Amino acid sequence: MISPIICFVLAFVLASFVEYWMHRLMHANARIGERHRDHHRRNEGQGVLWEFRDYVRGSFIVMCLLFFYSWQVGLGWFLGGLFYAAFSAYAHQLQHENPRRCFWMKMPVHYVHHKYQMWHHNFGLAVDWWDRVFGTYKPVEWLTDEEVKQPERGYLQLRWW
Repeated sequence: MISPIICFVLAFVLASFVEYWMHRLMHANARIGERHRDHHRRNEGQGVLWEFRDYVRGSFIVMCLLFFYSWQVGLGWFLGGLFYAAFSAYAHQLQHENPRRCFWMKMPVHYVHHKYQMWHHNFGLAVDWWDRVFGTYKPVEWLTDEEVKQPERGYLQLRWW
């Protein structure tokens, strides 16, 4: 029997992998990346709830597949994908509004990706694992006077919708 906890972890990791490659694809293909280019022009997130909605909408069928195997395995898989979608939506919005709060990364890769217009580097949104694995991680001194002068804000002080 496959453990629901293992399915949760696998779904979380797979979701981060898919997110990384989808972001790379948006930079490589003009048709797929049309909406993404607008995101770069505006340099802002949609709000945590709208980001979450888009992530779940794009992966809902895959999130439900393992329910055909068993209820417990399906629930683990579904919750792993759902948790990653929530985490990623939050991390994405946080990096646009308060990147210094991304304590789980040495450098907030998505913030740097936007700040320095890195079309070939730092594609991760919530994690930097895959940038490191696939050689697209490009460290920079990102904490400049611009970020230091920003008023101190809490982890929940960001646009939610």
